[in-house]
Amino acid sequence: MKYLGFLLMLTLLSSCQFFETEKISTETFFEEELKTIDWKTVDQYPAFGACERLTDKEGQKSCFERSLSAHLIKTFSNRNITTSRDLNDTVALSFAISEKGKLAITQIQIDSIIRSEFPSLEEWIYEGIDTLQPVAPAYKRGIPVKTEFMLPIIFKTEPL
Repeated sequence: MKYLGFLLMLTLLSSCQFFETEKISTETFFEEELKTIDWKTVDQYPAFGACERLTDKEGQKSCFERSLSAHLIKTFSNRNITTSRDLNDTVALSFAISEKGKLAITQIQIDSIIRSEFPSLEEWIYEGIDTLQPVAPAYKRGIPVKTEFMLPIIFKTEPL
């Protein structure tokens, strides 16, 4: 009986190692978590006032693009724009939205023909972006993040 108690006690003491949990450092956990995040997408797209109530990502993205395009079209339509030739070209507008929701143009690619027809086009684009109401930034896992976009502006005209 004495040996049975000793054997039972020895078994219990040696099995404690099976109940230990592996401790993971916060750095290791953080690194593993970073590997699982898809950095090419956001959980919530930037939004103008009219788009803030939308919950699905595609609707948010579509509303954001429509709102931005509509504002730029309104800016261009306030000008008396005329051309002397047929145009069918695209201006590439690259911009970023900061974590605070501030929209800033990063690059404008304008073809030389469009530039010669509309020498003030770049100024008009900057003016249109500057007059936009503030946007809510994009969010990734509940944290506001900087995002970058490219908006094509298609110029298709007919001469007068």
